Amino acid sequence: MAEGQGDGDESEHSFIQEPLEPSDDQPDLRDDPLFREIVNLPGEAADDDQPRRTGEARTGLERREVVHGKRRNADYIRVQYSGRRQFRHTGGGTLEATPEALTPQSGPGRAWERMRRVLLGERLSSGELETERLTKVKALAILSSDAISSVAYATEASLSVLILAGAATLQINLILAGCIALLMVIVGTSYRQTIHAYPQGGGSYIVARENLGDLPGLIAAASLLIDYVLTVSVSVSAGVDALVSAVRPLMPYTVELGVLFIAIIMVINLRGVRESGSIFAAPSYLFIGVFLIMIVVGVIHAATLPGGLTTHMPAVKSPALGWGSEPISLLLILTAFASGCSAMTGVEAISNGVPLFKKPEPRNAARTLSWMIAILVTLFLGTSYLAWRLGVAPFSSGEPTVTSQIAETVFNGSFGWMYYVLQFATLLILVLAANTSFSGFPWLSSILARDGFLPHQFSARGGRLAFTTGIVVLTLLSTSLMVIFHGNTVALINLYAVGVFTAFTLSQTGLVVHWWRLRNTAGASHWRQSLAINLIGAIATGIVAIVITLTKFVHGAWIVVVLVPLFVLLFKAISRHYASARRQIAELPVSDQRRLRQIMVVPIAQFDRVAQRSIAYAQALADEVIVIHVATDSEDSAELRRAWNAWNAQQAAPDVGAGAGAADSGRVRSLPHSPPRLVVIDSPYRSLTGPLIAYVDALRDSHPEAVITVVLPEFVPAHWWERALHNQTALRLKLAFYTHPNVVVANVPYHLQ
Repeated sequence: MAEGQGDGDESEHSFIQEPLEPSDDQPDLRDDPLFREIVNLPGEAADDDQPRRTGEARTGLERREVVHGKRRNADYIRVQYSGRRQFRHTGGGTLEATPEALTPQSGPGRAWERMRRVLLGERLSSGELETERLTKVKALAILSSDAISSVAYATEASLSVLILAGAATLQINLILAGCIALLMVIVGTSYRQTIHAYPQGGGSYIVARENLGDLPGLIAAASLLIDYVLTVSVSVSAGVDALVSAVRPLMPYTVELGVLFIAIIMVINLRGVRESGSIFAAPSYLFIGVFLIMIVVGVIHAATLPGGLTTHMPAVKSPALGWGSEPISLLLILTAFASGCSAMTGVEAISNGVPLFKKPEPRNAARTLSWMIAILVTLFLGTSYLAWRLGVAPFSSGEPTVTSQIAETVFNGSFGWMYYVLQFATLLILVLAANTSFSGFPWLSSILARDGFLPHQFSARGGRLAFTTGIVVLTLLSTSLMVIFHGNTVALINLYAVGVFTAFTLSQTGLVVHWWRLRNTAGASHWRQSLAINLIGAIATGIVAIVITLTKFVHGAWIVVVLVPLFVLLFKAISRHYASARRQIAELPVSDQRRLRQIMVVPIAQFDRVAQRSIAYAQALADEVIVIHVATDSEDSAELRRAWNAWNAQQAAPDVGAGAGAADSGRVRSLPHSPPRLVVIDSPYRSLTGPLIAYVDALRDSHPEAVITVVLPEFVPAHWWERALHNQTALRLKLAFYTHPNVVVANVPYHLQ
């Protein structure tokens, strides 16, 4: 016996040929176990040494027939497969879908797929996930852009607070910058500990939840999610400020430009992590290079100025800059310190995304974090020093920015073109800094969804292996903030950093507990050193979190303080729902199919071929079929009854063509069925759906042991624009019965040519 295949017919038909009867010169193929397996006869299964044939035979996509060979004992089984382009047979009854299986069938669907392919690229298979991992060079560009770019506005944020007490107060900022730089080193060192302790990705949520419990973990998650949204809004609005500082005619369009930039970043991230890294690498390194050049040239320029290491007072007094006058106080200084701490947002992104790195993940992530902290400290201190030494003061309008003023002073003469290069690089890095959030927000959302605290859609990867739902939700939220705050960077910064320092504190506290628990385990010889590092980090970030909350509370930080508990309540509500659903599913009784009673209800508007086919389909599934007609017109009702009686009489008549030959063939068999019942409901108020829904509910109540299946015929038009002409009643019925227990809706489609 041999196996053959057809000519590649792609039809969806399938049939099973009747087995051959044995004869004197022909063996009985039904005794062959492989034959029994392929034609689905009861008995012994096929041998295990036929994995491909038996595996493919179980998929249901094959058309099989026994072919009589010309020679003696040459009969064989021919198997013809459907869906060859859409599926690959991998053995063991398993199919693997190909890209062809995802091709839409409708014209608008194919047009959308082509547009999606142009914007996002070809789909990536799950097996290509390993190739999407990041090198250290790309990871620094993607995961560090938020932290590094913050030097473009962090110095200005603290100066904008100090100048309220007069221009002379600006010299305090250099001391504040030194304290913030020290804090950067402490937090960076602490997060290196996090990377090695949680190589699978030790975000604040995971660390806090595992060591401190669900509530601290959810607080950390809520704080980070809010901070990610603010990061996008602040980064993009600051980038737009850099653009309009250089191109003043664009100033009235700051909001529109911000929304456009957010949309562009969304599309780039939907193309996948690796590709976004390739796109963002050049702007990130351009910004670092040009900013370092500005600092080096600026330091040399400052050394030539008179006064040695003293600051130059601003030539313009603070009232002329658009600021008021307040007395200097400890609260003012702490507020300036809190604003300057916005330079540290995004520091945790690398420890959150350790699994995104190429192997060995922890070592590559730790090295990237060290480079990020070094670059961040250098750029932040350099910018703060130049602003202090050159006597740069911020404007209340935000334009020109502090960075722009420093660049105009440093790059002059024949090097004036470097000013525009710096502004362009600042624009790029600030806009692309939002990409850190587009990496962190979807990743954290997917983890929360996996743990049951967010809808499960957040854990699903899209066609390019990106977490599409998280990316789209982040885009919508950050765009809303951009519009609500009119793209005002200073107003957005007042909401900033509260969440991130809360997450910092909880993460470091969680690691202190982690090291304490490991103190007596093997290989924990350095637990004291690790605990001390994270304890210092927890204390430092905790103090900063309190300072930021108190000093910025009345300026907008109260919004974050209110939102975090609301997010936590939302997480817990979603978790309770999923737990309740799992419990109810586990307790759901499974009916014995032998005792399961099914009543088919077939609503019809008129007794035509569509109604007859729907009734035949219902009779094939159940013995008890009720045909319902809701009558709004007496003449139509009488006509339907006449047609029904004629059809019923025809069905009851004996089959004239069923002779002895038909009986002998054994191929035509009819199952005994009770005749369907016609129920006519008069509707004097001309409502179609109301009486039908009420009847089905009453039928269910009178037969609680039965499942009521409503069979709805539905037309499938040839053109999409024809859909408005059909199925309106069917759509309303489907939506109405969706919430009714023990009622099933079955659609019977009829395709129009």
